Amino acid sequence: MKAIILAAGQGTRLRPVTLTMPKPLVPVANKWLIAYAIDVLKGAGLTEIGIVVNSMDSPIVSTLGHGEKLGVHLEYIVQAEQLGLAHAIGLCKDFVGDAPFCVFLGDNIFQDKMRNLLVNFENSDAEATIVLGEVPDPTRFGIAVVEGTRIKKVVEKPKDPPSNLAIAGVYLFRPSIFEAIGRIKPSWRNELEITDAIQELINMGKVVTSYALKGWWIDAGKPDPIVLANQLVLEELPYSPPPDKGKGIVGDCDVSHRVLLGENSQIIDSIVRGPVIIGSNTVIKDSYIGPYTAIGNDVRIEASEIESSIVMDNCVIRNINGRIDRSLLAHNAQLISTKRMPKTSRFVLAENTYVEL
Repeated sequence: MKAIILAAGQGTRLRPVTLTMPKPLVPVANKWLIAYAIDVLKGAGLTEIGIVVNSMDSPIVSTLGHGEKLGVHLEYIVQAEQLGLAHAIGLCKDFVGDAPFCVFLGDNIFQDKMRNLLVNFENSDAEATIVLGEVPDPTRFGIAVVEGTRIKKVVEKPKDPPSNLAIAGVYLFRPSIFEAIGRIKPSWRNELEITDAIQELINMGKVVTSYALKGWWIDAGKPDPIVLANQLVLEELPYSPPPDKGKGIVGDCDVSHRVLLGENSQIIDSIVRGPVIIGSNTVIKDSYIGPYTAIGNDVRIEASEIESSIVMDNCVIRNINGRIDRSLLAHNAQLISTKRMPKTSRFVLAENTYVEL
């Protein structure tokens, strides 16, 4: 069975971070968002994966290549215009052929690895199986009505939700989905909605079943959910003892357990309380790094405090008064307070930047 990861979106809800990188390449606990989807698929033996991108010039293509380093084989399908999830899936017909296949949204993270679902679908009686998760605000999602495990109805972002069971971004289909996609019309958004295609399968008399997610699930489309996903992933780090003094730990330091320190990185005269992950060639000096923080490669943090945040590669944080909390700093960002007079604030901000002082 093959798999498809949908990754052609523009990531507008995550700007300005996504002005310079596709959302699937945003790091969570120092690992690309899309890599979590690939890990779930690979764990179930699905190693032939097609990724839908908006262009072959996408950084996703140049970064992931053919997937050798990830232990999978990747092919790319171009969706030049974002005309809906069903449209994107329809473009993959030649890639999947006549076999059952899995569709995975590239910006979701799941605690549940769904291995039994993915392994057993091919021999099941279902024409499609849709992964569902309970949500507090069903108006933001495609919603399903179920009887037992069978889905009777689906509706996209309803004003009056018939249930709190959201379609969580993982779908298992047989080739009949392509016939269903061919029957539907664009929605008011001028998109072919996957919920309409699933409803068409139901109208055709096909058996569409549900799978109830176990554990947490994050739709990581905005900064706050990305930071929360980072926290949840770091929370699951297994116990590891504090790094040994002399192995990157210099001077008067207080470093706890569950602190992962990358190659050639140093913690100097600082306090670090895990769970924390620190990349390679990074220096933490005279600073406090609090729990649930992921720091990338080639970062320098001096005389500052930060926790529950994501700091990507090549960032500089220096002499910041007060603690940085629940923040997301993209590659090459600099956050610096100077000691010279006059004491002023200076900002160079991209479109849609958010600053809270």
